Amino acid sequence: MIRPRLNPAPPPEILAKPVVGVLLPLPLAGAYDYKLPAGLNAGRGALVAAPLGNREVLGVVWGAAEGTVGDNRLKLAEPLEGAPALPPKLCDFIDWVADYTLNPPGAILAMALRSRGAFEPEARRIAYVKGSVTPPRMSAARVRALEVAGDGLARSVSGLAEDANVSAAVVRGLIQAGALVPTELPEFAPFQAPDPGFATTALNPDQQTAVDSLRAAATEKKFSVHLLDGVTGSGKTEVYFEAVAAALAQEKQVLILLPEIALTVQFLERFAQRFGTRPAEWHSDLSQKERRRVYRAVMNGEAKVVVGARSSLFLPFQDLGLVIVDEEHEQAFKQQDGAIYHARDMAVVRARIEGCPVVLASATPSLESFVNAQGGRYHHLKLASRHGAAELPSVQLIDLRDARNPVDAEQKAQWLSPPLRTALKKALAAGEQAMLFLNRRGYAPLTLCEACGHKFTCPHCSAWLVEHKYRKRLACHQCGYELPMPSQCPACNESGTLIPCGPGVERVAEEFAQFFPNARYSIASSDTLHGPAETQAAIRAMAKREIDVLIGTQIVAKGHHFPQLTLVGVVDADLGGSDGDLRARERTFQLLHQVAGRAGRAEKPGLVLLQTRNPDDAVMQALARGDRDGFYEQERSFREAAHAPPFGRLAALVISGYDGDLVRDIARQLGKTAPSARDVKVWGPTPAFYALLRGQTRERLLVQAARAVDVQAYLKAWLALVKVPASVRVAVDVDPVSFF
Repeated sequence: MIRPRLNPAPPPEILAKPVVGVLLPLPLAGAYDYKLPAGLNAGRGALVAAPLGNREVLGVVWGAAEGTVGDNRLKLAEPLEGAPALPPKLCDFIDWVADYTLNPPGAILAMALRSRGAFEPEARRIAYVKGSVTPPRMSAARVRALEVAGDGLARSVSGLAEDANVSAAVVRGLIQAGALVPTELPEFAPFQAPDPGFATTALNPDQQTAVDSLRAAATEKKFSVHLLDGVTGSGKTEVYFEAVAAALAQEKQVLILLPEIALTVQFLERFAQRFGTRPAEWHSDLSQKERRRVYRAVMNGEAKVVVGARSSLFLPFQDLGLVIVDEEHEQAFKQQDGAIYHARDMAVVRARIEGCPVVLASATPSLESFVNAQGGRYHHLKLASRHGAAELPSVQLIDLRDARNPVDAEQKAQWLSPPLRTALKKALAAGEQAMLFLNRRGYAPLTLCEACGHKFTCPHCSAWLVEHKYRKRLACHQCGYELPMPSQCPACNESGTLIPCGPGVERVAEEFAQFFPNARYSIASSDTLHGPAETQAAIRAMAKREIDVLIGTQIVAKGHHFPQLTLVGVVDADLGGSDGDLRARERTFQLLHQVAGRAGRAEKPGLVLLQTRNPDDAVMQALARGDRDGFYEQERSFREAAHAPPFGRLAALVISGYDGDLVRDIARQLGKTAPSARDVKVWGPTPAFYALLRGQTRERLLVQAARAVDVQAYLKAWLALVKVPASVRVAVDVDPVSFF
């Protein structure tokens, strides 16, 4: 419930009622005019309760009123109790993102108001402390409870019972006897401030040079962009932790963006080791209560460091002094649903608006960031070697076309070649750990009938159903549709003819278990690890050497440090290398390079084996030679010749709806009405990669333009030419990173 502020009745002489523009967190074109209570002014960012139709919604004062509505028709917006407000710089950021991505500003505002309960007055909670009364009857449990309470800390009934190892009934008895007295505490325990000097790390010369540069940037308190470019295991995290320490010493807030929740598991522990406490977290798995706590602490400046997913960009920081984007190349930073934006690019914008430095960290930077660093737009900080005694692993290609390496049905081998099995045997015999990587969930990506050729596809998407053998289900990984594993073909009714085609991680694990029945292994994918708790348990089990071999998808590819992991085997290095879009090769190189980087991160040398049927491919050769920069230069020349990003601009229109004929008709109209403009080409319409997704037909158009072209202005002019019915959605994707 939204609580308006309780205002005293204004004196009769005050009749003026200021009119302001109020932005609502809805996909509306702009702010609406509202009155404020007589004699009350509210600045940009002030939160108000605004009537809309027959309901009341949360709104934000955005600026001056347009004045197009008569005073007698204006509705009254009431400021909230306590007068909470979004920082004006956050409001500026929301406007910028909306203008750049062509989203309604209210849709972007909605992402900044993800915890509306944070604006409610803070509730109080009752806790208990030791009083002056000693009950006449003192059992051993009562004595123990009062001894614990004697430290003066206020505890809840359950908290004291747990700390004293007594029942809640014992604590309640002490309360009734007056031995424990109630006291009021804030709704949430305060966040402990990270200590910049809690622990220090020995740095090598390259790290120290980078640290000196970042410390200076954090102290200068002005906008700058730094690409922290270091090989896997080079200590990038330790370097930017020193920048965090410098920002904290300036009493500034810090935002650290991670692409996936799974990466926070070990990161939070490393942060606590360096700063003495964990940072605040912000991601989709938080409860509403915890979300309210973090949002409120960020808004009042109590939360000094926030580690979060891309949505944390829209938190109401009061005094942001540093932004860090770890694994900046990751495609997960791109939000594809709803308001489409790229968190890495928007992080740079937010830092510019806030007037603070931003650090982009990666062992395999995006080509855009690499080119910006090479051209001097970003400060390029390089870490060329691994930290301490660790060395980069040896990378070797296994040619699956070679007669010595192919699958051997008699030995039950389909996916693990003889050289990979030999390396696994050697690593396990030495008491070392290994990782098998395949970026494909489930047991098999396709099930078909060998009698009639029927393929199991999703009725709602143009996608195959993936077999999940352990759950005995066929599932669509696009919309979530599932059905039990059938016993016969629905097309020809034959039994015993359904066969799995291709491997997923479950099938690789099955084969591994056949060859190594005594090895301890675990499967790590989003199907088997549900949420941060399970992911954390699996990572800790690997770190404690309770697992010999981890078999997983890209969830295990980055950010994790396992000192005893010496062997990485990539089951299908060719997977993803021919996605048909301009970034396919770059993404394949980045993913495999990150996977390879898990091996040999401590004293023992690492070995990476890539199984491929295309060993002469430029990606495979660059990985084998360790020639990352050579691959980037080659990729750069391809992009430059094609006028593709970062040497040109792209934008996509995705037209979708349940009426396929209408979707195709609107797409054709858009194609025909595309304005002619210099240095602009329009491709399409054509069916999207997933032409049917969640029951909706999808068509795509692609705009290619020179860097100097104002793509947003072109798109606005174009979209104004076609009336799109409400049943059809046209989504605009500026700077697309995929073409699905």
